[in-house]
Amino acid sequence: MNIISVKTHKIISSEEDLLTILDKYLPRLKEKSVLAITSKIVSICEGSVIKIGKMDKTELIKKQADYFISPEQSKYNITLTIKRGMLVPTAGIDESNGNGYYILWPKNPQKTANIVRKYLKKKFQLKFVGVIITDSKTTPLRWGTTGFALAHSGFNALNNYIGKPDIFGRLLHVSKASVMDALASSAVAVMGEGNEQTPLATIEDVPFVKFQSRNPTKNELNELNILFEDDLYAPLLKSINWKKGIN
Repeated sequence: MNIISVKTHKIISSEEDLLTILDKYLPRLKEKSVLAITSKIVSICEGSVIKIGKMDKTELIKKQADYFISPEQSKYNITLTIKRGMLVPTAGIDESNGNGYYILWPKNPQKTANIVRKYLKKKFQLKFVGVIITDSKTTPLRWGTTGFALAHSGFNALNNYIGKPDIFGRLLHVSKASVMDALASSAVAVMGEGNEQTPLATIEDVPFVKFQSRNPTKNELNELNILFEDDLYAPLLKSINWKKGIN
């Protein structure tokens, strides 16, 4: 796998056109490559930002979250939330590189991923090309952030090993590899988390990725999330007094 970050030579400002930015900075993409785009520039381009001070951050988190836990329950006074089926701090709201604004999650990252994939196919005359919209998350009991995918398009997000044998012939029962999150984590590590100003990355030489010449179906997207009660961590998640978001 080969990942190359793409530096923008100016700071992306609110409501710039995302496709124009890609036109300006992207090198030519190869067949069966994947473009990683940080969710932050997607949000900035679509205007999903709020001036700091215009609204109380805790109230903003409650409005953005599907479920939340009171920040007083956290050692670091950070609100733990569930948003779009994912466990994340502060409903994805970020202040870093925001220049005085709260940056929210993109309104519809899946729609954006589909639009960008269509644009890339046409621009570079490609049959197979993938797109991921990335963000960062923490992992329980581990320091540090890693990348994950808010949305994907153009490839199978999961490699399903259920019913397949391991090297000793034992059939696997629950194993599914999250290809989209593996790509996102690798891309975010290369793009960085600080002042690198590299919100894009191209990913090439990915033989483990099963490309598709279409957007993911509704059923494929539904397969990415686990029901609360079926989750491996259900005993922990169900023991928490979650409060429903105000939306």
